[in-house]
This record gives sequence, structure tokens and C-alpha cells, in this order.
Amino acid sequence: MSATKKILHVEDNFDNRLLVRRLLMASGFEVIEAENATRAMELLRSIQPDLILMDINMPDIDGYTLTQELKSLPTLKGVPIIAITANVMKGDRERTLQAGCDGYIEKPIDVDRFVDQIIGYLQ
Repeated sequence: MSATKKILHVEDNFDNRLLVRRLLMASGFEVIEAENATRAMELLRSIQPDLILMDINMPDIDGYTLTQELKSLPTLKGVPIIAITANVMKGDRERTLQAGCDGYIEKPIDVDRFVDQIIGYLQ
């Protein structure tokens, strides 16, 4: 990827944010973090991400609801929202995609494949 891509990571768990940040920054991505949906909405007033990584299970507003809100914003038209979630039971992937997510990555993430998965979603 030529220009630095900006990724908004919405995740309430510090350790998960740290792992994703380290993997993505080591590959040249800019990572902006939001610990909850409220903070994500605040950040989106001043940043334009190339991709959003969305945790589904968050304490204030869940990732399904936030994804639906973000998909309705004209400024985010065309920005992929990728669920990154421990919800891996039968039907969870479909529910995530029905909520508007453009992709789905299971937790725990596969550190050897993660960056390639992100690059795939950006192309």
C-alpha cells in the first residue's frame, strides 16, 4: 500500500487494542483507537478513516448498533467496517454482516494472517 492508511479501531479491551495497534503500526498503518462507541463518534467528527475495525461486544453501545449508525453517515460512505469479534457461534457471522459490517474477523485474531486480512479489506 502506498499512502499511509488510517484505521479506526473501536474496542473496549486494552490488551486487544494494544495487539492490533502493534501489528498494524509495524506494517505502516496509522491506528486511531476508541475505547467505546461514544468516543468513536467523537473521533469521527475530526478524522476520515480508510477502514473501521469494530468490536461487537462493548459496554455502552454494541457494535451492531454502532455499525448501523455509521453506515447511515454520508461521510463514511464506502469506508469498510470490519467486525473483529469473539462472537463465533453459528449465525454470528451472518448477524454481523446483516448489521452492515463488510467483513468479519474472529478473535482471537491470527497474528500471522491479520495484516493480510486488513490489506484485503482495503483493496
